[in-house]
Amino acid sequence: MATDLWITGDADTDQLLTDDPFALLIGMLLDQQYPMEHAFAGPRKIRDRLGTLDPHAIADADPDEFVTLATTPPAIHRYGRSMAGRVQAVARVVVDDYDGDVAKIWTLPGAEGPPTGAEVLERLRALPGFGEQKAKIFLALLGKQRGVQPPGWREAAGHYGDDDARRSIADVTSAESLGEVRAFKKAQKAAAKAAKAQG
Repeated sequence: MATDLWITGDADTDQLLTDDPFALLIGMLLDQQYPMEHAFAGPRKIRDRLGTLDPHAIADADPDEFVTLATTPPAIHRYGRSMAGRVQAVARVVVDDYDGDVAKIWTLPGAEGPPTGAEVLERLRALPGFGEQKAKIFLALLGKQRGVQPPGWREAAGHYGDDDARRSIADVTSAESLGEVRAFKKAQKAAAKAAKAQG
């Protein structure tokens, strides 16, 4: 079911996101207060500059040198310095808790066998920089576009798991759908602003 991703519109970057689940996880981490396609281009910048995206190498990199790598134009994020720390923190958890294999977040058996959607969501939420929403969006992205569908994943992902949603990066498969997701987010912000003004 897993097909090649279309997230940034750049073939090489999207191929990296398709081939490397850790790249995809880091892209999701960076998808905050920053345009989606630029956030998901961050992992390729790290790989090109560090020479690898291996979680061990990132976790063990000198923090100051990694900040320099992350903030060198074009930076990996608008807030490159703080995001560099988060990227290393996530890499450290992947190394320490999952033997450096990011896929174990969604494949490592739980207490009663294969992990459920709720268990995978819990593991994602425990990652540095991943709150409830980000964890749900990533779970939806795994389910909809990577063929990772633990029992109950749609329910655990909430509305992001809806089949016909245009809510998040989980629903981006083309330039057109990226525009639709952008329009949805813009409408949500406008509605929230209006509600705040009334309140």
